[in-house]
Amino acid sequence: MCLAEQQRISATSAMVLSPRWPQDALLLAGLRGRIDVGLHLDWTSGFARQAGHGLSLGAAMIKSVVGGFRHAAATLVIEQQLDAFEAHWHAAPDHIDGHQHVQQFAGIREALLEVLARRYPGRKPWLRISRVPAGQADVKSRIIAAMGATALQQLADRSGFTSSKALSGVYDFSGNQQHYARQMNGWLRRSPAGATIMCHPSEMADPSDFSDPIAAARVSEFAYLSGPGFPAALTQWHVRLVRGAAS
Repeated sequence: MCLAEQQRISATSAMVLSPRWPQDALLLAGLRGRIDVGLHLDWTSGFARQAGHGLSLGAAMIKSVVGGFRHAAATLVIEQQLDAFEAHWHAAPDHIDGHQHVQQFAGIREALLEVLARRYPGRKPWLRISRVPAGQADVKSRIIAAMGATALQQLADRSGFTSSKALSGVYDFSGNQQHYARQMNGWLRRSPAGATIMCHPSEMADPSDFSDPIAAARVSEFAYLSGPGFPAALTQWHVRLVRGAAS
């Protein structure tokens, strides 16, 4: 049974540049209306590089800091990925986030809000703001937030978009299932209402696959989230999972 059917997750995000997206959209069809399905905006994966606009994360960060992404080019990429999402999901995305948090990079965030406002004036997708709650920040999360969390939040507020209140789930992908369980307890205990807790679980990930550097972490996350420890932790910390589109 998948995590959504177990009610262990309330949203999932699609990397539509992957050749698997048409197949994955069919697999998600039975969950329509039960979880949020959104677009995982992509500039930094191998899929993005194959599509012709991709950069390494380091290059994308530098581009964001030194002048930002060009508005016209960013708009085109965003439109193409939304078109690909809708072509197989046959509906607008419930939310927008980004692979390696590119949704808040300079140049991308401005183009994103304009495109979304134009395409979905009646029911805007909610946005993930990649800024961890107070008390959870480390070097990695501070860098993520510095790439534009506040700027995206301000743009969202001015444009009437709903956004997540905080982002938990940031860690270095090290450790086993027990380590992840301890991390999750901390996130549940210290996250405010309205926060998003991101995760990257997979039952089928191959820890020996060097093309996926977090494959081992995916397996540990799935094992924990699908087991009895996660619902027990939700109960202990009085946390209820809800869909962002319904909140």
